[in-house]
Amino acid sequence: MQVFSLSLAMFPTRVFTIILLALASPLLAGEVAVDPGDNGADILEDTTEDADSRSSEVAAAVENLLDPDITTEPVIPLADAVNAAAGLAEPIAVLGTEVMPGTARRLSWSATELFEGVPVSTPVLVVNGALPGPTLCLTAAVHGDELNGIEMVRRVMHDLAPSKVSGAIIGIPIVNVQGFRRGSRYLPDRRDLNRYFPGNPNGSAAARIAYSFFTNVVAQCDALIDLHTGSFERANLPQIRADLRNPDVVTLTQGFGSMVILHSTPAIGTLRYAATRAGIPAVTLEAGGPSQLELNEVKLGVKGIETLVNTLGMIKQRRLWGEPEPVYYRSSWVRADNGGILLADVSLGSTVRKGDLLGTITDPMNNARTELRSPYSGRIIGMARNQVVMPGFAAFHVGIQTAEAPVDDSGDAAAVGKTSDSDDYVDGMSE
Repeated sequence: MQVFSLSLAMFPTRVFTIILLALASPLLAGEVAVDPGDNGADILEDTTEDADSRSSEVAAAVENLLDPDITTEPVIPLADAVNAAAGLAEPIAVLGTEVMPGTARRLSWSATELFEGVPVSTPVLVVNGALPGPTLCLTAAVHGDELNGIEMVRRVMHDLAPSKVSGAIIGIPIVNVQGFRRGSRYLPDRRDLNRYFPGNPNGSAAARIAYSFFTNVVAQCDALIDLHTGSFERANLPQIRADLRNPDVVTLTQGFGSMVILHSTPAIGTLRYAATRAGIPAVTLEAGGPSQLELNEVKLGVKGIETLVNTLGMIKQRRLWGEPEPVYYRSSWVRADNGGILLADVSLGSTVRKGDLLGTITDPMNNARTELRSPYSGRIIGMARNQVVMPGFAAFHVGIQTAEAPVDDSGDAAAVGKTSDSDDYVDGMSE
C-alpha cells in the first residue's frame, strides 16, 4: 500500500498590514492563476445567477480544444450494465498494458516533462474484476492543492478485492502531479488544468496534459467520478454536482446514498464536461476545502463511492446509507459588500431561512460592523473559512429550496455546457 506525503508548506508570518493585503485576495503568495492572454478567466468568482456566471468557459475558448467524439446514448443504461454483461470478464488495456481479470495493477501515466527533460509521472491504480461489468474511473487532484480526493481514491482502491468485483475500477490519486508537488491549484504555467479538457496535442502545456490524460485514461472508462474540494480558502459540504438532464448521470447521483445533490451544467473545458460530451457519464464529488486533509469529509466521500459501487452491482454486497438528501436545482453565493474580518455565524450544512444571519464583517481599523444575511431559504453547501475579505468576496454558498427541475431543451442529453438562459450552476472557485 502506497503512502502519500500530503503536508503543504505554510506561509511565513508577516506583519498585520501585509496579511490584510495578502489575504484580501484569493490569489495567495503572489501566485497568478492564468496568463493575461487567458482573459483572467480562472480567477473570476462565478455565481449561479449572474449573467457572467459562465465566464469560466472563456479559458477553454482561448485555444482550439479538440471536440471529443460524441457518442449516442449507450444501448444498455449504466444502471443495468452489470446485469446485462454476459460471458467471462476480459482483459482491459490501459496505458499499453493488459490487466487480466481478477487482478490489480499499479501503472504509471507520464503527462509531460520538466524543463530538465525528466519525465513527470503519476500512479494509475487498476482493479479488473473477475466478473464482467462496466469500467468506473475515479480522478483526484486535478487541482494540485485538493488533498481530500487523494485519500479517498487511496482508501477505495486498496480496499477492493479483484475476485469480488464485476467490471473494472481505475483510480488516479493525483492527476496534476506538478501542482501537487508545489502545493498549488495550478500547473507550473499558471493555468487551471480543469479548463482545458479534452485538450489538444499541439496546444499549450495545459492542453497537452489534458489531451494525454483524457485519451490514455478517461477514454477507457464507462463512467467518471471527479473528486474536488473548495478553493481559495473555501470549503464545500460533501455534495454531488451533476447535469440532471442526462439519465445515466442521474443513475450515478442516485447511487451515492445520503449526499446532497446540486444540479449544474459543467463549464466547457472541465473534465466533467469533456467526459459527458464523449458519452461517458460523469459527476463531480465536492468535499471540504484545499490544502489540508479533512478526515470526516474523506470518510463521507469514501462511503459515498463505496455505496455507488454497490448500487451499480459492481460488488455483490448490499450497503444502504440512510435516506436521500435534498436535490438543489439552484444555488447562489452571498457576497461581501465591505472589506474586513469575516466571522461566520453558521456552519456547513446549516439550514437557513430568508433573512437569517450568516456572518459578520468587521473593519479592523474603525471597528465598523456589517451583517451578511441570507437572501434565500435553503442550506449552506459551501462557505469561506474565517479570514480577511474584500468587497465582492464570495462568502456563503446557499442551496436554494425549489421544486424546479432542470429542462433539457437541447434535445441531446450529451450536449452539455452550452450557453442558455437557464440558471444552471457553474462554480469557477472549485470544480
